[in-house]
Amino acid sequence: MDIAEESALVLRAKDGDFDAFDRLVRSCERRAWAVAWRLLGNKEEVENVVQTSFLKAMEALESFRGESRFCTWVGRIVTRTGLDALRSRRRKEGLSLDEMSADSDDAPFSRPELLVDWQEDPSRSVERQELQSILDRAIATLPDTLRSAFVLRDVEGLSTEETAQELGITAGNVKVRLLRARLRLREELTQAFGGEAMAHEHGVPAGLGGLAAASEGAR
Repeated sequence: MDIAEESALVLRAKDGDFDAFDRLVRSCERRAWAVAWRLLGNKEEVENVVQTSFLKAMEALESFRGESRFCTWVGRIVTRTGLDALRSRRRKEGLSLDEMSADSDDAPFSRPELLVDWQEDPSRSVERQELQSILDRAIATLPDTLRSAFVLRDVEGLSTEETAQELGITAGNVKVRLLRARLRLREELTQAFGGEAMAHEHGVPAGLGGLAAASEGAR
């Protein structure tokens, strides 16, 4: 959907055209589901978060000024709703997502010999859908505190400061959590590809920005 069509649908939706709003929702469903899934990894929670987020978007539609694409705006709503769900989960477990120190996570990786020096080479990567599935499974292995930082910063593209604000932690803690998340993902992906030789053969992208780039490209 191009910007002109989207803008026209937004105007119609603001005037009460439910079909227009439904078309906008359908254009964002895949992204909304992906964001919620990466944050929560639980089908029932994801469904609740996505449904709640679209209801919130409908209620707040008048506040949407078109300064970003509609799906980007909805993505922020899904992110915040998903973080609320994570906090609720942590409260039930007797822990706080906001108050947990970055230093309280386990060691960033258990087998440093598996941390190969990958080089990004999209032309040699595995099929997009297969890579997406592998990435999602790897992201799902992260603890909540690391996964939320990674999804907000590397997948959704928030700045370090924005991520810190959303999580209620310092920018320094965001950087620590993000580094640990990236290292753990590198280990998980190396194991998924059968070690260093296979990782190089498949061209699995590296560390600081490659994982996010691969994730975006696989959508």
